[in-house]
Amino acid sequence: MNTIRIEYPEHLPDYELVDSGNGEKLEKFSGYTIIRPDPRALWQKSQKNEVWSRANAKFERTGSEGGLWNIAAPPPQPWYFRYKKCAFLLKPTDFKHVGVFPEQAVNWDWMTTQINRCHPSPPAGGEGSQPTIKTPRDSGSTGRNDIHILNLFAYTGTATVIAAKQGAFVTHVDSVKSTISWAHENCILSNIPSDRVRWIEEDAYTFVLREGKREKTYDGIIMDPPRFGRGSRGEVWKLEEDLPKLLTACKQILVPHPLFILINAYTADISSIVLQHMMEDLMKDKKGTMMFGELATKESASGRLLPQGIFARWQQ
Repeated sequence: MNTIRIEYPEHLPDYELVDSGNGEKLEKFSGYTIIRPDPRALWQKSQKNEVWSRANAKFERTGSEGGLWNIAAPPPQPWYFRYKKCAFLLKPTDFKHVGVFPEQAVNWDWMTTQINRCHPSPPAGGEGSQPTIKTPRDSGSTGRNDIHILNLFAYTGTATVIAAKQGAFVTHVDSVKSTISWAHENCILSNIPSDRVRWIEEDAYTFVLREGKREKTYDGIIMDPPRFGRGSRGEVWKLEEDLPKLLTACKQILVPHPLFILINAYTADISSIVLQHMMEDLMKDKKGTMMFGELATKESASGRLLPQGIFARWQQ
C-alpha cells in the first residue's frame, strides 16, 4: 500500500520554529528571531503577542513576490546556520528567504545515507569519517570513490555542500549568478575542496539536454524546481509544463544502476502523489524503492506541524 509520509527534522541546534498562525511564522535562526509570511499557516497563533513582538526582524510583502525587511535589530555578522560539520551563510533576501530551508534536513540526512552506503572513502574537507558500507552500485562493483551527483535548481548549495562533504563530486546548476556565488561561499565555509564542485550558471532543462548529447551520466540527481522561474538566458520555467519534460530528459543522463533521485517542490498546486507518479515514470526500468510525502517543521512549544513542501525519493 502506498503511504504518504510526513517528515520533519527533530534536532537542529541552529533552528527553531517558535510559533505559526494567521499567515505567518515566527522562527529563530542561530539565535536571531524573524517573522515571515506563510500562506499555509491558516490557524491561530499559539503564543502571545508579546512573544512575537520580540522578533528581531519581520518580512513585509510589497507585491506578489517580493517585499522588504523591517529590522529592529540587525543579524549577527557573519550569520551562520550549522548542520553537522557544514556551515551556511545566512542573509535576508528580497524574497523572504534567508539562504537555508531547515525542513530539508530530513532530505540531507537521507541523501547522506545513500552516498555513504556506496562510498568507500572518507568525507571531503579533512574531517574524520564514520564507518561506511561498501554496497555495490553497479553489478560486479565493490564500491567506488567517484560518485557524481547532479544538483538542479541548486540555489545556495546546501545539498551541494553536504553531498560534497561525503566525498561525492557535484555538478551545481542554477540560473542566478548571485546564488551561485553564495553557494560557493558556503563551500568555502565548509572546507569543500575546489575540485569537488562544478559550477554551472544555466537553465536546468537546457543543461540536462546538453549533457545527454555529450553522453555524460550521473549516479544521483537532486532537484528542487520552483513553481515559476526564468533561466539565465530568459527561458521561462513553469513546473506543471516543464517538470515532466525535464524528468524525461534526465533518463538519458543516469548511469545504468543509479544511486538515488530526489525531487522536492514547494508549490501547493500539486500533491506528493503527483511526484510519486512522475518518479515511477522516470525509474520504471530500474530496480529500487521509492517514498513520497510532505516535509514540515515542528513548533517547539505546541508540537504543531507547519507544512513546507512535498518530496519523492528513489533509492537503489
